[in-house]
Amino acid sequence: MPQFAMQLLPQPLPPRYTLTQYLIDQRKRYPEASGDFNALMLDVALACKAISRSVAFGTLNAMPGQPIMDAACGACVMQQAADEKSASPEKRVLDWVSNECFTAMNNWGGHLAGMLSEEQEQPYQIPAGMPRGKYLLVFDPIDGTVNIDVNGTVGSIFSILRAPDDVVQSGRDVTPEDFLLPGCKQVAAGYALYGPCTMLVMSVGHGVFGFTLDPNLGQFMLTHPDLRIPPETQEFSINASNARFWEPPVKRYVDECLAGKSGERGKDFNMRWVASMAAETHRILMRGGVFMYPVDTRNPARPAKLRLLYEANPIAFLVEQAGGRASTGYEPVLQVQPQNIHQRVGLICGSRSEVERIERYHEEKTHDAPLRSPLFAERGLFRQ
Repeated sequence: MPQFAMQLLPQPLPPRYTLTQYLIDQRKRYPEASGDFNALMLDVALACKAISRSVAFGTLNAMPGQPIMDAACGACVMQQAADEKSASPEKRVLDWVSNECFTAMNNWGGHLAGMLSEEQEQPYQIPAGMPRGKYLLVFDPIDGTVNIDVNGTVGSIFSILRAPDDVVQSGRDVTPEDFLLPGCKQVAAGYALYGPCTMLVMSVGHGVFGFTLDPNLGQFMLTHPDLRIPPETQEFSINASNARFWEPPVKRYVDECLAGKSGERGKDFNMRWVASMAAETHRILMRGGVFMYPVDTRNPARPAKLRLLYEANPIAFLVEQAGGRASTGYEPVLQVQPQNIHQRVGLICGSRSEVERIERYHEEKTHDAPLRSPLFAERGLFRQ
């Protein structure tokens, strides 16, 4: 057969698991399982594929006067409606489309009792006439939208919980209180990353596994099995523009890292900042590091930035499953009892030894100690 004809023949599939195959294997751990969880995860994955498609269009999503049609979501958004109060229409469009992808692809299968989106003030109710299930889905549909304008990496973050028994048995609408479960109660968590390639990284409580979207097959393929975070690192991530508002333990830790080989740590550190929780976590899972978005004094009414249910809990679940540690600085993130569905907390996560060091600094009586930092000191020509 001619060589060109051989090239036209279907090529054998690579020796990799698809996401579906992985979920089937995991299900074997639970012979009594109904398959609802697997079906739910595949619906979540489909939503992430649709969002990836929308992200790839970038500014083309927001062409003036053009209707934005995402066939996979069955949603049509008019640009004029997205222009309101926004200097960046593509951000608002992507927020809307991403939220619609998650809700539209997960409200019909009968796997969920309700959903909670970072984009909505109240829980999303499963429409009347649709079957309801035993799980709750919590998600941040598009994380890191500040990167959209510069064609940077964004992602989606999700968490799956079991619905309370009375919700499942009665079939009633969910309330905010039904979602107020500590992170240790999560059944699964993960994120999708929309970068040079689209990845889905997830855990069902037995390690962390990464899947890469094969655009030819339209399938997530297992490419990063059993991800582990190195216990030691020489890399940290924090928004240094907030340094004047940090608590002393955080300032102490960053100061020691910046001192490098000549300082107490005796080694040089690199500093990174991507402004996307999913992207920051992905880097840590790939090569280690520590991420910090601690509480600070910038706004006493809102001392923390990251939302517990939508960001901190699912990321903490992944980090802990990969052998790392996640803390508020004062307690493990997964032990925090939520008080409301939009509660915010500080988050310090990554390589276990570094996070434990920062926790020790919080425990020590360093709060009143003066801080001398060459990077953040006030500068003057005649400073003594």
